[in-house]
Amino acid sequence: MGKTIAIANQKGGVGKTTTAINLSACLAEKGKRVLVIDTDPQGNTTSGFGIDKNNLENTIYELILGECSISDCIIRKVTGDVSVVPSNVNLAAAEIELIGIDKKEYILKREVDYIKEEYDFIIIDCPPSLNMLTINAMTTADSVLVPIQCEYYALEGLSQLIHTINLVKERLNPDLDMEGTVFTMYDARTNLSMQVVENVKKNLNHKIYSTLIPRNIRLAEAPSHGMPINLYDAKSAGAEAYMQLAEEVISNA
Repeated sequence: MGKTIAIANQKGGVGKTTTAINLSACLAEKGKRVLVIDTDPQGNTTSGFGIDKNNLENTIYELILGECSISDCIIRKVTGDVSVVPSNVNLAAAEIELIGIDKKEYILKREVDYIKEEYDFIIIDCPPSLNMLTINAMTTADSVLVPIQCEYYALEGLSQLIHTINLVKERLNPDLDMEGTVFTMYDARTNLSMQVVENVKKNLNHKIYSTLIPRNIRLAEAPSHGMPINLYDAKSAGAEAYMQLAEEVISNA
């Protein structure tokens, strides 16, 4: 059976999408069959794989409204062995359209259950908020991976996120675990980055991945070319870090 990992943090700009794209691509490079599900209305994971998000017939929005099946909206083998369930701005309306729908927390899970065995890893990129889309991702997932930016307010909001994960585990998905946290935008030249890492390690009793994702200009450039970092610049520090993270995630599975 494959493993489903939701990448979540209600803070924006912490590297969720960067991690979803590049971890997926590096897992595929290591011979794994990967499905990426974009549940963020911004659709940055979709466009980060070079998909034109504005000209799609079926997206996760149509899936959630029951207008298509998950097989209808998977874009297969976008790069290597990575397939994508895309998203675009239409998804922003999903929350309102789901008012009054029974068991709406399980819509994504029911669909993913049909195709789960086709993949070694399913990576779900969550929106930067704790809304119904994030809840759907967490009821579908086996675990939650939390990217934490190496900055002063890193721990702010983390307790709220962990509380949400625990609530989902208690009420909706008893199998949900904390996959762990991964530090992003790490700058070895600054004391602040090192202090943040130490601070989080001291305050968090969850697994912390030893891979540190560096601040890296090539990582920042790659999405504008619609490519994951291992294809855009395989020798960059960012590519090496995500390959290392993929190894850790595989050994943790």
